[in-house]
Amino acid sequence: MEKVIDIEDRIPTLKEKRRRRTNKKFSILLFLFVFTLLVLLYFQSSYSQVQKIELDGAKLFSVNHYIEQSGLKIGDSMWSFKEKDIENSLEKSDWVESVQVKRKWLSSVHIEVKEFKQVGYVEKENALQIILENGKTIIPEDEIVPVEGPIIADFEDEKIRLRLIKELKKLNSEVLLTISQINYVPTENDIYSIQVFMNDGNEVQALIPSFSSKMNYYPSIISQINPDQKGVIDMEVGSYFEPYQKVLNETEGEEAIEDEEEESS
Repeated sequence: MEKVIDIEDRIPTLKEKRRRRTNKKFSILLFLFVFTLLVLLYFQSSYSQVQKIELDGAKLFSVNHYIEQSGLKIGDSMWSFKEKDIENSLEKSDWVESVQVKRKWLSSVHIEVKEFKQVGYVEKENALQIILENGKTIIPEDEIVPVEGPIIADFEDEKIRLRLIKELKKLNSEVLLTISQINYVPTENDIYSIQVFMNDGNEVQALIPSFSSKMNYYPSIISQINPDQKGVIDMEVGSYFEPYQKVLNETEGEEAIEDEEEESS
């Protein structure tokens, strides 16, 4: 026989369930109220404003230059801007490869700038300008050109210059820094012929299409040569070294032969 539960015995249980349900609703409403109040207080306080702007990666131009260009200011609302808009604005500069903007904590903004690599310098308008790996030339903000690459001379043909830049990008950084100047010296046999002056006093004759692949072996080649003996390293076909004295003697000999031929004629 089933047990019959008196309604009076169930009333306390029902009351307890109703009380718990009411307390739960009240807790949810209280939480929403407090949360809304905190949000309102946050937006009314200085904690919702930009209090610090951090920027990394600035070499060619100052941190202040980038911050001014971003449009961000201390005291702006942390939620009044879109990261993508700032990134797009900074990436319009010829020397900027990429930008990443992130909100940091509640009141800081971090900007990471990646500039195009410097590969050399070119003289324009009676001043040295930096050549970047994307082929663009710029004058730094303070007009002081840091020494990080060779001077590129006589490359009037843009296609030839861009071809050289492509090769310079492939060079190991330690090799790039050993180059003082690169002159464009085309010949009847090859329009890609270049003359390279090194910081150690040597000279390299090379061709642009194979420049990086051969030039990256320069430290190994130079280690096999007497450091007191300077000369010309020909990398156009193979790779061989001739001391300056030998080159000078050969040049003088050729000039003497030419003089004799002129006299006899």
